[in-house]
Order: sequence, then structure tokens, then C-alpha cells
Amino acid sequence: RSSDLPGHDYQDVFSYVARIETVQLVVALAAQNNWKIHPLDVKSAFLHGPIDEEVYVKQPPGFIQKGSEGKVYRLKKALYGLKQAPRAWNKRIDVFFQKNGFEKCLCEHALYVKRNSSNDLLIVCLYVDDLIFTGNKISMIDEFKQAMAREFDMTDLGLMSYFLGIEVVQRDDGIFLYQKRYTTEILKKF
Repeated sequence: RSSDLPGHDYQDVFSYVARIETVQLVVALAAQNNWKIHPLDVKSAFLHGPIDEEVYVKQPPGFIQKGSEGKVYRLKKALYGLKQAPRAWNKRIDVFFQKNGFEKCLCEHALYVKRNSSNDLLIVCLYVDDLIFTGNKISMIDEFKQAMAREFDMTDLGLMSYFLGIEVVQRDDGIFLYQKRYTTEILKKF
């Protein structure tokens, strides 16, 4: 099998990131419908992904077992710095979303959508280990936060105020984005 060859998938390194246009579209949709946008950050995301292939590492300095200096460790989960870590994390979060009723967008693989039986909507936009989400039903938002917290060690950042270098102000009269470019400030209201 080709997957048994050393280095076969070593160059297969990626983690889905939403395009900035997708983020802007989600923000515009939230503003148009007067929805709030929430961010979550997965702590140590790359440590959550199980790896399918055999990967071995040397014993780290200071943790070498006496009498077993020549032995190595076989990894079962990814580590930061491991080339397979972003792919393993993406696979894990994708399985989580699908298990929880989300559908992946066909043309933007970092965008997930969930509808319930009442046709309420929850939209999640993934940027490696950071995600933003919005929707028309607070109970779906709270459910999603709880499901994420059960599965991963999370930081709930409240309402979105900063994402990908863009400052976000959410008020009753709209959502305002501030982005510094060069030395001038550009204001965009959605």
C-alpha cells in the first residue's frame, strides 16, 4: 500500500481556514438579521487530533528512561510542531461538527451550517483553532457552546470584538468593523 511508504503523507499539511470574504459574509449576514457573533478558541487544538499513521519520537532530554535510552515513543495523538498536527486537528473538528448535525459548505470547507426542525440556523466559520458563529436562536448558540466545552478545552470570548486583525463593535444599530491599513483607519459598517 502506498500509505505504508515512509513520508507518503508527510507533505499533506493543512488546516482549513475561512477566506476573509467568507468571514465578511458571515458578519454581514449577522448584521442584516441583527444576530450577535460569538468567538471560541480551542486551547491546544493540535493536541486533540489522533494520528492514523505510525509516528515515533525520541525521548526528550530530561525524560530519558535509564536503561532504555535507545527506545522511542509512538505517538497516538498529534503534538505541536508535528507536520501532521494541523491535518489531524481538522479531521477531529470535522468529525465533531458532522456528529453534531452540521453540514460542511461545499465551496467553503471552513464553513459549517446547522438547521434544526424549526428551520433555525447556526453558522460556524472555522479559522484553524479559532471559530466564530452566529445564528437566529440563542438556545442553539448555547447548546453549541456547551457541546464544544464538553469535547474540547475552550475559551469562550463572549461577543466577538476582534478577529483576524479586525476590531469588531457590535451595537444595536449595527456591526462595525475597524481595520488598520497602512496608517489610516478604514471603517466598514454592515
